Amino acid sequence: MLLAGFANLLVSARGLPLREGEELGYRVSWAVVPGAGEIRIAAGNDASAPRPSLRVTTTTSTRRLARLLLPFDARAESVFDLATGRLVSLSESSHTRDKHAEHTVTFDPAAPSAVYQRAGDPAARTLTVPPGDPTDLIMGLLQTRNWDLKPGERREALVLFDDDFYELTIHFARYEEVRTPLGTFNTIVLEPRMDRSAPKGMFRRGGSVRVWIAQNQERLPVRFEVEFKIGTGTATLETYTPPKASHAAKIGRAHV
Repeated sequence: MLLAGFANLLVSARGLPLREGEELGYRVSWAVVPGAGEIRIAAGNDASAPRPSLRVTTTTSTRRLARLLLPFDARAESVFDLATGRLVSLSESSHTRDKHAEHTVTFDPAAPSAVYQRAGDPAARTLTVPPGDPTDLIMGLLQTRNWDLKPGERREALVLFDDDFYELTIHFARYEEVRTPLGTFNTIVLEPRMDRSAPKGMFRRGGSVRVWIAQNQERLPVRFEVEFKIGTGTATLETYTPPKASHAAKIGRAHV
């Protein structure tokens, strides 16, 4: 589910999750299966959009033994308006064995609504958007790097799963030291919970989500975790490329 679900303090004041040229690569482990998959997230300016926009592309795939058991590939593209920081459109597709799923969501900037279109279905549907600025789950978790939550603090977030909106509350959970292929980081751990409405989806089934945000200049999201009764999926940051505006050298496993 981490793969299906599961892209800087230097980002703009409007809190975009990444900046142009920034890239993050995660190694995914599931339960007792190390190296079960990977997540790659990359951001670039979208020259084809009518307004200055940032396009964030997230690709996920299973690897090694996990791919033999369950071949899975997915791609998501989130387009943000650079002037407002708001999500303009979201497209998601996935392939697993002989099953293919694909849909797009286009948001109306003048109304609290969005158009949902599933591939192969000629009938589009209008979604009512609850108050807040929606994102998909991974972008929502990445966006927390712009917050500076302290112990006891929380902040609201709106996350879209397929065609359903989840009104989440992000809680400061604790401080924790985390080891990654890029080094050891002092982090804050944040947990999304459904405090404002009845739990649904994975939250109703006892699932939980956590993100570890490094307390360095870039405030890197160095780890994600999704926990279910059947096991825990963990994504650990292993490669990082700074945004183009930064003069820092590219960081990777070869530099550790």
